[in-house]
Amino acid sequence: MFTTYQWVDGALKEVSTPTGPCWMNLADPSTDEISKVLEMTNIPREFLTDPLDKDERPRLEIENEFTLLVVHVPFHEPHENLIPFQTIPLGIVLTKNSVVTICNRQTPVTSTYLDQIRRVCPPEDLFRFTFQILWHSAILYLRYLRDIRQRAYMVEQDLHESISNEALMGLLNIEKSLVYFTTSLKANDILIGRLEHTRQLDIPDKDLDVLEDVAIEYRQALEMATIHSNILTGTLDTFASIISNNLNNVMRYLTSITVVLMLPTLVASIYGMNVALPLGDNPHAFGILMGLSLLLSVVVVIVLARRRYF
Repeated sequence: MFTTYQWVDGALKEVSTPTGPCWMNLADPSTDEISKVLEMTNIPREFLTDPLDKDERPRLEIENEFTLLVVHVPFHEPHENLIPFQTIPLGIVLTKNSVVTICNRQTPVTSTYLDQIRRVCPPEDLFRFTFQILWHSAILYLRYLRDIRQRAYMVEQDLHESISNEALMGLLNIEKSLVYFTTSLKANDILIGRLEHTRQLDIPDKDLDVLEDVAIEYRQALEMATIHSNILTGTLDTFASIISNNLNNVMRYLTSITVVLMLPTLVASIYGMNVALPLGDNPHAFGILMGLSLLLSVVVVIVLARRRYF
């Protein structure tokens, strides 16, 4: 999908044909749409194709009058039994008077950016416009991290009541989301640090202030993701220990019952042999043997109970 926006009456409006500075947004673009943007802007082709690779790492690249920023932005996967939150590369290309964003799927970063009023500016303010997109990405990270914390809390409550495979898999998927977030936020933080200190871009001081706000938000998101990831890792380890301990208790209980039942079985097996045995001619032999077996079982139960095997 290819859409173009221009600054009209203090807001971004979608237009079919731009007549000045604009924002071009490509979401899961076709080959024809990419070719159309290339004809309109003369951007190097790899600047538009590299961000479509889901494994592309955050980076900064400058070629002639074009600047490429690749950042990782979060997105929510609504389908069940999947990793609920992941990250995806978003390419931001700066030309002389326009901003081009490209991603291999529709990202909420661009959609929420259109809904904002305070944090939106004309596309001709290239750096401020770009940094505000990054700011919205950081805010989206924080919002999703709060959602992750709430989801993890709900799953933990279910596990306190009954440990199930579904709940454990839910925690594992949440932990995977935090790994994606932590890795992407670290890479984004490095990229923003490079933007703050690069001399190849003539960034105005007022825009550097916006970039500093962006850096603060990303670092806060990184700290939250790291804390939640550590807590969740500890929670999974704790539940694994609980499961192992419960299994040991069950096995110990079953072993104790086996030992108790073994004694009457042993006595019955011995007196079931076709050989001469004591009490063979005694009419009360059965009662005596059953009483002896019961007595031995009671003694074993008392010994095991004192050693807290039950």
